[in-house]
Amino acid sequence: MAARAIEGDELSLHTHMHLREDIMALYGFESKSELAMFESLINVSGVGPKVGLALLSTLGAERLGIAIGNSDLSALTRVPGIGKKTAERIIVELREKFRSQPAGEEGPVIGIEHEDVAAALISLGYSAAEAADAARRVNGSGVSTEERIVAALRLMDAR
Repeated sequence: MAARAIEGDELSLHTHMHLREDIMALYGFESKSELAMFESLINVSGVGPKVGLALLSTLGAERLGIAIGNSDLSALTRVPGIGKKTAERIIVELREKFRSQPAGEEGPVIGIEHEDVAAALISLGYSAAEAADAARRVNGSGVSTEERIVAALRLMDAR
């Protein structure tokens, strides 16, 4: 969500189609990690696309993952439209997926070249820290993203 396209630019989006009885909506994201976070959020009971987008646009995928992993209720409730009960539900349902960071440490910071691999691992249930570590270690292990994901999964199995 940081970069903005200029008219005439070519860009790629990672999309999620949301279907309900009364609506069909398509949501687009700049990165796979944003898409994975959005899909995790809308799977929480009582959290829909509107709330998911509000959380992502306010905090960003990485900061949101850190806030959830650290059970930071105040960070979530600062987002317009997020009350205490909704924030608590998000934390309870997603906390293990975004395991806490020790106090004073930053969350896993990964480069854009590792982002797709880490997002895939997170969507498979690995913590953000594990995913970022594995994504960094397989950089260059394969040409395509798919090959790097397979290499990262092999590293995770070797543990």
